[in-house]
Amino acid sequence: MVTETITFALFAAVTVGCALGVVLVKDPWHSALLLGGALTSLAVHYVMLQATFPATMQILVYIGGVLVLITFAVMLTRTEKPKSEVYS
Repeated sequence: MVTETITFALFAAVTVGCALGVVLVKDPWHSALLLGGALTSLAVHYVMLQATFPATMQILVYIGGVLVLITFAVMLTRTEKPKSEVYS
């Protein structure tokens, strides 16, 4: 009982920390990585609730699909030019 509470509190802190990082970090690559951390820790919460189907769908659909699409979009839209050249 105590270890479940400690595990829940640990992963709750990871989820909230990663979710705040997604919003506060300026680099889109790091934001996408933090989104992966938040979604993974959310899947751990589902496992702790013994809800294996939502945990599996969380990993397959959101982490496996959506996060990969976001990562490709970030990689394909990044430029090495300074902002003054890109927006002029």
